[in-house]
Amino acid sequence: MRNVFCIGELLIDFVAENQGNNLSEAHQFTRKAGGAPANVACAISKLGGSSAFIGCVGEDPFGNFLCQTLMDQGVDTRHLQRSDTFTTLAFVSIAQDGERDFVFSRGADRELKYLPAIKAEFKGNMIHLGAATALLGGPLESAYGHYFFDGLTSRSFISFDPNFRQDLWKKKESVFVKKCQPFIEKANLCKFSLEEAQLLAGAEDPSEACEILHNTGAEIIVVTLGKAGTLLSIPGRQQTIPSISVSPVDTTGAGDAFIGCLLWQLASLEDPFAAKDQFETLAGMIRIANAAGALTTTGFGAIESLPDRDKLQQALA
Repeated sequence: MRNVFCIGELLIDFVAENQGNNLSEAHQFTRKAGGAPANVACAISKLGGSSAFIGCVGEDPFGNFLCQTLMDQGVDTRHLQRSDTFTTLAFVSIAQDGERDFVFSRGADRELKYLPAIKAEFKGNMIHLGAATALLGGPLESAYGHYFFDGLTSRSFISFDPNFRQDLWKKKESVFVKKCQPFIEKANLCKFSLEEAQLLAGAEDPSEACEILHNTGAEIIVVTLGKAGTLLSIPGRQQTIPSISVSPVDTTGAGDAFIGCLLWQLASLEDPFAAKDQFETLAGMIRIANAAGALTTTGFGAIESLPDRDKLQQALA
């Protein structure tokens, strides 16, 4: 089983308790551990895989809580850095359909420093790059780019998720698209929401968007479509894989559970690079990953709601 290094932000989600409203109407919040790459690392570990997290939190009580949360989930935290800057916070409100309204207060996640010695651990393993805050400048963006290059030169299997957050890129969407291009061009696997695929490709139809993104260089593309399932696309072939039926209460972390479950399966292959030529195998993996994502929506908070292997097998049965 290969190790999956998840790189990006780890933060506190303050989730509004009065569900069904936007943030302007929220008055009480519950603290949850969050950050897309950290969620992915926890999803992999909770399923029995091997994951490590590379990111930065503050030297404060929230940072302590986040470090302990990852350790409790079995994630390797040797490369988790601490900063004098306060831990990054996100305020989240969940509408009646389970969709989210975000506002960020950025802090320590941007202070991640590049450590060249980590490259030696990438060889033969996998890297997942979550870009929610990683392309906003500062030390994090520089370190993120260096680790991406290290992964390429170490021939690591690379997964990329743009994790587009409207609150972070207001009136700068074109900058976001441009900064994502090198990662889409070189990644072995790209995971997009429908909104992200449309934005990055400049096309409304998801099938057309995938074709455009394949021309950019993406090998395997998965576009999550909520309850409609997931569009799996490789050059020359596409299929929408259905999901299981659930009653969602919080979609936070569903995409992270999905990609974590998919990476967990790919990490067990003798050669994950060959997956791009094994469409039916990928489709089977997507069915399982869809179930993991759906199960995560049935509880509040991403990490607490991630399924373990037993819960996943029960849902699939």
